[in-house]
Amino acid sequence: MKLDLDYVRAQFPAFAEPSLARQAFFENAGGSYTCKPVIDRLYRFYTQRKVQPYGPYAASTAGGAEMDEARTRMAAILGVDTQELSFGPSTTQNTYVLAQAFGQMMQPGEAVIVTNQDHEANTGPWRRLADRGIEIREWQIDPETGHLDPADLENLLDDNVRLVCFPHCSNVVGEVNPVTEITALAHAAGAFVCVDGVSYAPHGFVDVGALGPDIYLFSAYKTFGPHQGLMVIRRALAELLPNQGHFFNAGSLYKRFTPAGPDHAQIAASAGMADYIDGLYAHHIGGNADATVRGVAAHDLMRNAETQLLQQLLDAVKSRNSVRLIGPDKAEGRAPTVALALSGSGAAAAEELAKHGIMAGGGDFYAVRALEAMGVDPEKGVLRLSFTHYTSQAEMDQLLNALDTVL
Repeated sequence: MKLDLDYVRAQFPAFAEPSLARQAFFENAGGSYTCKPVIDRLYRFYTQRKVQPYGPYAASTAGGAEMDEARTRMAAILGVDTQELSFGPSTTQNTYVLAQAFGQMMQPGEAVIVTNQDHEANTGPWRRLADRGIEIREWQIDPETGHLDPADLENLLDDNVRLVCFPHCSNVVGEVNPVTEITALAHAAGAFVCVDGVSYAPHGFVDVGALGPDIYLFSAYKTFGPHQGLMVIRRALAELLPNQGHFFNAGSLYKRFTPAGPDHAQIAASAGMADYIDGLYAHHIGGNADATVRGVAAHDLMRNAETQLLQQLLDAVKSRNSVRLIGPDKAEGRAPTVALALSGSGAAAAEELAKHGIMAGGGDFYAVRALEAMGVDPEKGVLRLSFTHYTSQAEMDQLLNALDTVL
């Protein structure tokens, strides 16, 4: 089914904003535009519910109910129990807290596997466990392609490995890693699995229950929502890990790994992401279906629309002599996050593109280890062009014309 782009763009106020007119947004991997249901819920909370939630008076009761609604509906879309979903200030913070919990549970000599394909937020906190005597093993990418080979993971797994951490897709390589296959390998060796979904989730929410990892993390501000981190921890693991919250909250699964007080308004506004998914489903498909099915259907609509535009961009850059395309040159199996290593700096290229109405980014994007492994100087960084399902053909044409001039 074809995505109704007019409907989609009408759900994002940014496309009607005069100050953004004639500018094409290609830095979505750094943070997406926010959909109207989220903005409306955030405004309502700040104007009508900005009191301590879960109290006996009407404004407080309504505020707490909206926070609960966000957790319930987003958990359902992700295919997990409501108690298995936590909100925190960011994915970076959520990962740090999780690393502290594993550090308390694990014994010296036990091992954690990390990759050098990751954003630093999903590798740095785990690597610091070496200070506690935990062995850190690095699953390394192919230096030419950036690919993570599951066969290489098998060579790292043994009875000492307690956790395997990897990205659903890298924020510079873009290739979608086979989460279910990798999870099965790790589980067969007796290890838990933590997946950083930050760079994949903007292209469709996944059924975490079907994928199988024990932990799945992503950032709402990259999935059309507020600046919060969403963290799924499956019950068996969440009950095993030491509580990181207040001692009296140890019995609440979703409070065990959020030691800081939550942002009430942003949690409540996160229900707007579910509103958007439900609206997308109702407009394109309709009928009754459970939340997970609606989420998967919306995911497929988004990915199909993105893939068509992505191949145009890949074809335009893959054969340029002055450009090194990082990651696969086929749209199937990769996210629309395209990093280009240039002779000059990525940031300088982004500045030039801005003169043509292209909003893009340049730098290392906290993927220093991945860039170094592929022989890219992090000081020069890469030019990163990233988009999502609301990007139009006209905007892609604008980008390709600008690239012809700048590159």
